[in-house]
Amino acid sequence: MVHECFADEVAIDFPSVGSVVDRMRDAFLGERADADVLRADVSLSPREAFAGLVVPVEVPVRVTCLQCGGRGETWTEACDLCGGRGDSQQYHGVRVPLPPRIAHGARVRFRLRSPDESSVRVELHVSIRSHVR
Repeated sequence: MVHECFADEVAIDFPSVGSVVDRMRDAFLGERADADVLRADVSLSPREAFAGLVVPVEVPVRVTCLQCGGRGETWTEACDLCGGRGDSQQYHGVRVPLPPRIAHGARVRFRLRSPDESSVRVELHVSIRSHVR
């Protein structure tokens, strides 16, 4: 099976590079069917929906540990900074443009990619608030 290639070598010889191999498989073989989609809700006023605007979104991404370089260990000890994972989660700010006259219930989908990490799929659900009295 394509997704099982190198699994035993990674587990036995290099246990801390498992996530790196997963990202390489994702990059070379395409998107995994079980990949998660991050969902977020955006609430707009009727005026904002009519005019369109740019909304800031914080997206969690996995980044390579700076201390161990993604190995998950320093010599024979687990890396203290990442706890032996080789990576950590950070939030990356993205500005997403919403078009004028966007409708209630609209979905805006995008993918955030970084050079050394797998992509993150994001879906924004748009709701338009009722007029406030």
